[in-house]
Formats: sequence, structure tokens, C-alpha cells
Amino acid sequence: MDFAKHQLNSKLKHKDNSRFFKRLKKIKSSCLDNAIQSLHYEVFENTNCLACANCCKTTSPMFTDKDIIRVAKYLRLKPSVFFDKYLKTDEDKDYVLKSLPCIFLLKDNSCSIYKVRPKACREFPHTNRRKQSQLLKLTEKNVEVCPAVYEIIEKLKEELV
Repeated sequence: MDFAKHQLNSKLKHKDNSRFFKRLKKIKSSCLDNAIQSLHYEVFENTNCLACANCCKTTSPMFTDKDIIRVAKYLRLKPSVFFDKYLKTDEDKDYVLKSLPCIFLLKDNSCSIYKVRPKACREFPHTNRRKQSQLLKLTEKNVEVCPAVYEIIEKLKEELV
């Protein structure tokens, strides 16, 4: 995985993608869901996330209260100790990791807490979820984080020409 190349490509297409995402807002929600979800499954059939793990290296998931309790229990910590050790509250009042890359990311790009990982990690990059019209801002950001999302959006552009 050549992530530097991915970053360059996504930066070069940033303006084009911004215009494209504005066009996507005008598409009927169910049609958008079907198109993006179909491409999600097609792209992820040939995607090895462990070869990249850029999401874990560059962005923090949001931790819900349930996530904190579940992960803390798995690590045999009190939730307050888990929070103090690993998390902070960001400017949006969300619970996020204190530092990046993710402290739970192992050298082989696997996750040491995979069985109990936060909901945001389980659902990333969110392109297989319903109501894609509500996720367009997030998907637009994820184009720069995730090569698979970049590929999904490039294929979507071809389909919608």
C-alpha cells in the first residue's frame, strides 16, 4: 500500500470531490444508499485493511460510554482508569484517543482489542450503512483517510457520469 501516493491523489482531487459530494446531496437517499453500498462490497472484496491501517494511524474513533465500559472490562481496568490512561474529550465534547497512532494498533496492523473495539471502528468507513446522505461529510473526509473509500467514490463518479 503506497499511502503517500493515495494522499497525493486525494489532495489533487479535493476540489473535484467537493463538487461531486455537493451533487450527491441531490440524489434520492435510497438510490445513493444502493449505489454506495454496492460499491462498498465490491471494493472491500479486494481490500486488505491490514495492509494499510491508515484509519488507526491517523484518526481516532469516537468512544461511546458503552465502548469505554466494554474495552475497560476487556483490559481489566475501571472505566475511569481506562479514560484517564487513553482518552481525552475533544473540542466537540467527544471521547477520543489521547494520541495517534492508536495505542491498540499492533506492529502487524492488527488490533489488540479487536473483539471489543469501539463501534466507530466496527463501522468504519461507514460506506455500507443506510442513510448515506447523512454521512456525506464523513465520507468526504474518509476519502483522504481510506484508500478503499477513495476507490468507492472514484467508481461512483464513473457510474453517475
